[in-house]
Amino acid sequence: MSYGFLDIAVTPGVRAAQAEMGADKLWANFKGHRTFDRFTDDETAFIAERDSFYIASVSETGWPYVQHRGGPRGFLKVIDAQTLAFADYRGNRQYISTGNFSSNERACLFLMDYPRRARLKIYAHVETLALDADPALTERVTEVAYKAKLERIFRFRLEAFDWNCQQHITPRFTEQEITAAIRPLRERLAQLESENALLRTRLENHGEP
Repeated sequence: MSYGFLDIAVTPGVRAAQAEMGADKLWANFKGHRTFDRFTDDETAFIAERDSFYIASVSETGWPYVQHRGGPRGFLKVIDAQTLAFADYRGNRQYISTGNFSSNERACLFLMDYPRRARLKIYAHVETLALDADPALTERVTEVAYKAKLERIFRFRLEAFDWNCQQHITPRFTEQEITAAIRPLRERLAQLESENALLRTRLENHGEP
């Protein structure tokens, strides 16, 4: 059965909150313009550009936990239209997300593109794999070298995804993005400094340009 993101997210409690705020009519019969249970080329391209994401899990005691995961650009791989995977490297060794997934395999991922003010949210079921469980998959998610100890593979079976609106997303830029943006300015400044140095030399030697 195909689900939309709101089919999962909107519970009786959510509907009650919508009704209290006068927003229930906005969503009562909302079906979206298509189902969101398969990644298209747009989502695939977006995911390939990310160097981090946030992942939420739920503990056995019902408490949610949100973890930031980072790595080389594109470390979260689209394996097929309904499957994601990434290599899980050693961190602070608390293993909270890993432990939560052992008892509840539901997850929610948020992928952010701050400069473009875009975010992709994903509901998925998580499978934790040993490194030798699927050698081809392990090779696929470790294509880009990364200086950290690899411990396991997380594979996600897509349930539904959706895009959020841009409202309230503050643009932020990484050091790499800023460096790339100002590179033309640095090159132009270097050119001007070189021209100025040449003019000074000519004035000193000849008294004129």
